[in-house]
Amino acid sequence: MNKKGLAILMRTKMRPRSPASSNKFNQMQIALQDGNRVPDQNASNNTEREFEQVQESMRLAISMNKTEIVDAVLNDFSEGYFTLSQEDRRKLLLILSREYDLSRTQVHELMKQYLGLDLPTGDKAQDNDQEEGSLSAFYRIERNLRHALKPMYEILFERLNTHTGGLKFLSIIRADILSILVEQNIASLRALDSYLKEKLITWLSPANLELHHITWDDPASLLEKIVAFEAVHPISSLIDLKRRLGVGRRCFGYLHPAIPGEPLIFIEVALLKNVAQTIQEVLWDDPPIPECEATCALFYSISSTQVRMVFFRICV
Repeated sequence: MNKKGLAILMRTKMRPRSPASSNKFNQMQIALQDGNRVPDQNASNNTEREFEQVQESMRLAISMNKTEIVDAVLNDFSEGYFTLSQEDRRKLLLILSREYDLSRTQVHELMKQYLGLDLPTGDKAQDNDQEEGSLSAFYRIERNLRHALKPMYEILFERLNTHTGGLKFLSIIRADILSILVEQNIASLRALDSYLKEKLITWLSPANLELHHITWDDPASLLEKIVAFEAVHPISSLIDLKRRLGVGRRCFGYLHPAIPGEPLIFIEVALLKNVAQTIQEVLWDDPPIPECEATCALFYSISSTQVRMVFFRICV
């Protein structure tokens, strides 16, 4: 690890994280953890025009079909979303949950058609062609029902999932939804959150995650995340970090291809000769025993790098 990498790790503990970071996703993480909005460098307040532009980019991201244009629109939407105040985000998410929900009129009409069909009698004497014709009507309406029961905002979620940085952006959107639901129980937002959560469960299934053994030889940017987001037993220094990644210790993280170099969840394990009676024995076991003498593995910490532990709730 070079000197620059070490300096980054030291700064992580020596000064509080600030929204001045150049990475807009890191800005949002810090803002959500601190309960503050990310300040817009160009203006202190968002205007109604800016809100309408973000709303329009969201509409286009759902309605447009040309891939090259959709990518640009998704960029505009994500960048514009970060400039919105918490109140404007609330307004935008309410619009998304209500105006881009499924069409219940269409669902109701299809259900009426479905209930109006006569069930096949199962009579062997019935002509096979007649039975096939009757079943084809069921199949057609069932297919249409499946399509009608998908809300329009599913298109936005699906497109963001395949967009660069989109999966992390979706976690930020869900964190905003959850923060709103804590203050006000809104049925349409509950439905939006439930649908997004189901999508994230699929996209973050174990089949899509890589279990990575984190060591001192990993990039400084990854180790910085371990220092910054260790939530159970804070890492006090580089020596402390190196001890936790060295002999007699293990650190494992779940990585997702869409969020490279950033473990969604990481755990810390100590290899010990006897079960420790206090955490100090684990944190300050210096020097550690030879690994060949270890008789037990003590799991002593689990943390998430994601805002408000959105991924933690899904993966664990």
